[in-house]
Amino acid sequence: MSLQFTQCSFQYGRKVPVLNRLNLTVDHRATVLLGPNGAGKSTLMGIAASWISPTRGSVTWRGINPSRAKTRASYRKAVGWLPQNVKPMPGLTVRENVAYIAWLKGMPRTDAWDASKGALERVKLGSLAGRKSHQLSGGQLRRMGIAGTLAHSSEIVLLDEPTAGLDPSQRQIFRDLVTQLLCDIHVVISTHQTEDLDALYEHVVILDQGQVRFQGDTDGFLALADPGTPEGRRAEAAYTRLIAKEV
Repeated sequence: MSLQFTQCSFQYGRKVPVLNRLNLTVDHRATVLLGPNGAGKSTLMGIAASWISPTRGSVTWRGINPSRAKTRASYRKAVGWLPQNVKPMPGLTVRENVAYIAWLKGMPRTDAWDASKGALERVKLGSLAGRKSHQLSGGQLRRMGIAGTLAHSSEIVLLDEPTAGLDPSQRQIFRDLVTQLLCDIHVVISTHQTEDLDALYEHVVILDQGQVRFQGDTDGFLALADPGTPEGRRAEAAYTRLIAKEV
């Protein structure tokens, strides 16, 4: 199973393209998309989620193309997305929000409600199912968003800067959750943070100025660090070396 970007370009109005004829295949269980702010990561994730359409080119999951009306619903059911800013429906409880997400993805209302309970348990929010969503912390809101993708049985989940703004304890909870998710779904995480890269991910993609600067396995990425770099700094060193080449 693979997420395939073919000659993808995107630009806002007449500005410089955010993405320019980008080709990328994501077919590993755990992929991290690294890049500085403004590199095009969120745009690429938005295209993958079918929230925005590429100016040129296409994206497919298992050959399913969301630009076609007949296959758009099946694509969106298979591809879950957690944007940077999770905005729950006002007035709804945590469980109602999760069921609502599943319903929007095409599940019958009763099935969506039933699935929401197990999804919340999986992200360790079962005890907060009846709480109003506006009472959740930032980390809890993001876990609620992931529960929504699990309720409609996503095959791949896209997480855009999921740990930005979280404190260390919340980041650890999130990392533990991602590790658990990898048992049966594909995960793509976009971030500019290199912590725990070698412990979580199989595949690394470096995006800068709308272009892929590197794609390969984690060991190959870490090998780009200068010899003698301390073990805990290799990911940061490899990343800095790649990005510095383009400055």
